[in-house]
Amino acid sequence: MSQQLKDRLSKWGLGIWFGIFLVFLYGPILVMLVLSLQDSSGGSTFPARGLISGYWYSYLGNSASAALRTAAGVSVVLAIIVGLIASALALSLIMAYRRMSRRAARAFLYLILLSLMTPGILLSLGMSLWWKLLGLNVALYPAGLGVQVAWALPFGFLVMLAIFNRYDIAVEEAARDLGASAVQTFTRITLPIIWGGVFGAALFGFTLSWNEFERTLLVSPTATLPLEIYGELTSATLQPNLYALGVITTFGTILLVFLMLIIVALLVRRTARAQAAALAEDSVEAVAAMPALEGA
Repeated sequence: MSQQLKDRLSKWGLGIWFGIFLVFLYGPILVMLVLSLQDSSGGSTFPARGLISGYWYSYLGNSASAALRTAAGVSVVLAIIVGLIASALALSLIMAYRRMSRRAARAFLYLILLSLMTPGILLSLGMSLWWKLLGLNVALYPAGLGVQVAWALPFGFLVMLAIFNRYDIAVEEAARDLGASAVQTFTRITLPIIWGGVFGAALFGFTLSWNEFERTLLVSPTATLPLEIYGELTSATLQPNLYALGVITTFGTILLVFLMLIIVALLVRRTARAQAAALAEDSVEAVAAMPALEGA
């Protein structure tokens, strides 16, 4: 067998494998999309009936779906708060991590990543028991909020760690040499460079909180969207309105991510232009000052 034929077969094999991977990854979403487009006679399984209809999407606006809408509102608010807290904590932790010795930093990293290794249902159970030992009522705020922040924080920290691995500490040293205080160095130098990582940590916190189920199950008497969906699945017959809700949330999340990426790209470009303009201005001033220095 010639080498050219082997290369061609290898490419075809990798292409087929990649296609199987895409079907495995996005096939359930496509199935959910098809079943959500049935009319009122449609069921939760194939064969699909009454295609193409928006009946189950309009069904989400009926009084029968009021609990789902309320739970979705609770999840949105909770996800925003989790994203903000997780990003702020990730930023403060990475600033502390950079100033530790190598041995302390390694132990600190393992401690932060411990939440990733703990099964979610055990974390939820532990948080529930902890609040009961303190004699406090288990509620979405702050017990549910705390467990979701503990889940999102390691991801935010890893995002910030990746950002600071490409960060040049010399820019901070140059700012301090020019007389900038610690606060000025952070707000005018460090934060504009790393703010994309802060934004990414917040986005991670939002998406993780929006989809979180097992870590919230035992600490939240208030139904979030995943908890409400689980309740409907266990207490009633599955209807295609949940497929319609899944399509809306899935594609809404994807759209949100793309919008955030566009915003990040635009702001990064704007920051780069501002920095380039500042450097050009400094260069012009330096060139203008050269004759005066030579004359002196």
